[in-house]
Amino acid sequence: MSDSPRRGSLLVVFLTVFIDLLGFGIVLPLLPVYGKDFAQTISESGGGLSVGAVIGLLMASFSIMQFLVAPLWGRLSDRIGRRPVLMIGLGGSVVFYTLFGLATVWKSLTWLFLSRIGAGIAGATISTAQAYIADTTGLEARTKGMALVGAAFGLGFTFGPLLGFLAVPTDSGAPGPGPGYAAAGLSAFAFVLAWFKLPESLSIENRLPRARKLFDFQSLREALSVPSVGLLLASVFLCVVSFSNFESILSVFIKDEQGYFRFSFKKLCLTFAYVGFVLTLVQGGIVRRLSGRIAEAHLAACGALMEIVGLGMMILAGHSGSTFLLFAALTIIVAGFALITPSVNSLISRRSDPAKQGGILGVTQSISALARIAGPLAGLTLFHLREPESTSWPLWLAIALLGFGLFLIVLAGRSGRDFPAESSGSSPG
Repeated sequence: MSDSPRRGSLLVVFLTVFIDLLGFGIVLPLLPVYGKDFAQTISESGGGLSVGAVIGLLMASFSIMQFLVAPLWGRLSDRIGRRPVLMIGLGGSVVFYTLFGLATVWKSLTWLFLSRIGAGIAGATISTAQAYIADTTGLEARTKGMALVGAAFGLGFTFGPLLGFLAVPTDSGAPGPGPGYAAAGLSAFAFVLAWFKLPESLSIENRLPRARKLFDFQSLREALSVPSVGLLLASVFLCVVSFSNFESILSVFIKDEQGYFRFSFKKLCLTFAYVGFVLTLVQGGIVRRLSGRIAEAHLAACGALMEIVGLGMMILAGHSGSTFLLFAALTIIVAGFALITPSVNSLISRRSDPAKQGGILGVTQSISALARIAGPLAGLTLFHLREPESTSWPLWLAIALLGFGLFLIVLAGRSGRDFPAESSGSSPG
């Protein structure tokens, strides 16, 4: 194990995560546009579903497939190695982002859904990228490595909305195929780079035996066999539900007629890009500098507290109509989340058997995907209740969930210990 993996390897891992979140970020600001563009098709073939419900399913289909497939990719990487799994994911991204572009040209809702489902499957390899980082870094550098993954996450979320904006440069008109083709081109570049620059990180002696099944709940049982890991997984779910709740209502909070600010489509895209920029800046810069100096549990707890404060400020911004207070709140919320994710992922990795990290981190990614499904469903449902003050209810829910998540993080930090470096047997208690 080395604390300094090769630059080419890290670039491939970085691009893998970046491309996954690029695809997620492209669609977020475009959802209202797709809803309008495909409204007639939906009304004719939507099976009685509203336009909003179908577009919500289009958004959720990506995360649903990640929830289902991430543990499988993780366990497969424990068996055959990280490199082939990452390359399969990148190759699939080339195909399905190309299909995403074609679907917008064909005006086909069916192909649009298929492209999002396929992209979700191909992009569910984030846990494998995290396992690659864990394979190639020591315990002291683990949070710094996970922060690199987080920075790629943030950059993908920065440039995704910008590409979405380029698809519809005005507030009206049909979306173009450019974002899909751009994402496919980046995937192809990363695939070629992986072919030449990505060595295998998992030694043969540390791989799972082929007798082990891929489609069972063994990874979940292995994760929950370590009490502190179970607490951390629960905190991951609560914190990601809270953030995806906030993330999903942000567009309607600042643009919808029921919202507070009524931003233009251009301002909406730039706001999402700002969110991604802050995420990148904090995870790529601040967290990497703080790792090793401050314990992961302390960083994560600080992040949860910051999010709670930021969400409270966002409620005040809505009532006051202050754009300055809004962006101050967004900065604090996103910075808090940026502290939580790499710190908790690092803790989970440190407390897991190295031979089983792919599967356990796959469970973590699957739980995150499940949270990204539950968050928008809860947030958007509460926002559209059409009751007085219902627009701020999702934010109050996020604050409550984060409070519980903070408690679990503190409890896990005090009760757990690292997996013995010299052992690869059963998990510690």
